[in-house]
Amino acid sequence: MARLKVPLIVVNYKAYPEAVGAKAVALSRTIEEIAKETGVSIAVAPQVTDLSLVADATSIPLYAQHIDDCEPGAKTGHVTAEALKETGVVGSLINHSERQLKLSAIEWIVKKTRALQLNSIVCANNPEVSVAVTMLNPTAVAIEPPELIGSGTAVSKARPEVVSATVDLIRKQRNDVAILCGAGIVNGDDVRSAVKLGVDGILVASGVVKARDPRAAVMDLAKALL
Repeated sequence: MARLKVPLIVVNYKAYPEAVGAKAVALSRTIEEIAKETGVSIAVAPQVTDLSLVADATSIPLYAQHIDDCEPGAKTGHVTAEALKETGVVGSLINHSERQLKLSAIEWIVKKTRALQLNSIVCANNPEVSVAVTMLNPTAVAIEPPELIGSGTAVSKARPEVVSATVDLIRKQRNDVAILCGAGIVNGDDVRSAVKLGVDGILVASGVVKARDPRAAVMDLAKALL
C-alpha cells in the first residue's frame, strides 16, 4: 500500500469541464511540478474516465472519486475497486457529500480497499458521522459540511468549532487515522487556519480547478503547509 503522507493536499477534479481529458493531464502535470518544487504531498482525484490518462502521463498519487460496493462480475455501470486499482490509483474518496453512501456500504468499501492495499479517504458531514466512520478503520477521514462546499467560504474559518470538535472526537478513538478538512478552502490562509485546528491536510476542488490561475492557487496552498 502506498503510505498516505501528511500533511496532504487532495485536489478533487469532480466533473468540472476544466479538468477533463487533456485538461486533466495538463492540470495534473502542473500539480506534480509544484509537489516536486515544494516537497509537499499532493494527490489528485480525476474522473474515472481520466485516471489511466493521468497515470500514464504523470507519477502523481491518484485517487478515485468513488467506488461501488460490489464484487467484479455482472454489474453493468458499476465501478469496482479491482478495476480502479488497475488504473494505477493509490486509493479512493468514499462517501463524498455529492455521492453519499449508507454506512454499511462505506464499511464494505473500506474493508475492500484495505484488502487491496488501497488508501481510503472517507468524507463526513459532521463530527458524529466522522467518529462513526473512523471506527471502520479508514486511512483518513475528511470533514466537509455540505453547505460550505464550493461556497468559497472555508469551514476552517466559518465553522472552526466543527473542525476542532471532529479532531477531538476522532483523536479520543484513534491516532492512526489522518484527518483532512474540506469545504470552501480556496487559499493559503484557509489552510493555515485548518492546520491550527489540528488537521493533517485538506481536500480542495473548485478553489483549484476553477481558479483563474490553477498553478498559483496550488502553490499558495502548498506554501501554507511548509
